[in-house]
Amino acid sequence: MKLLLALALSFVTVGVSAAAPPASVSGKWNVHSSVAGTDSDSVCTFVQTDKALSGSCTTQDQGDKKLTGTIDDTKISWSFDTEYNGTALTVKFVGTLDTKAMKITGTTSVEQVGVDGDFTAVPAK
Repeated sequence: MKLLLALALSFVTVGVSAAAPPASVSGKWNVHSSVAGTDSDSVCTFVQTDKALSGSCTTQDQGDKKLTGTIDDTKISWSFDTEYNGTALTVKFVGTLDTKAMKITGTTSVEQVGVDGDFTAVPAK
C-alpha cells in the first residue's frame, strides 16, 4: 500500500513539474487600438518573469507609462496609468496570444470614462 501511494505521489509530482511555462512575450510590441472611434498606436515593451509582466508603453501623446500585467498560457492582460485633461485614467488590455502568428488580439477599456474598444499587437521589427 505504501509503495502504491509513493508511486502515485511521484506521478503527481512529475505531472506538476512538467507543466509548460507561459509563452514568452518579452520584447517590444506594436499595439494598435481603436477606442470609441479613435485609432491610436503605441509601443509596449514587455519584461516577462514567469507569469508576471512589467515594462512600459509609449504613446504619442503621453510618453512612457509603466505597465503591469500577467500572462497565463495564452491569456494576457496589462494596464497602465495615464491622464487626460487632468483626470487620472487606467488603460486596460485583455487579450489572447496566438503563438503561431505571434499576434495578440483583444479588448481595451478605460473604465473611468466608460469607453472600450479593440486592439491588436504584433512584435516590433
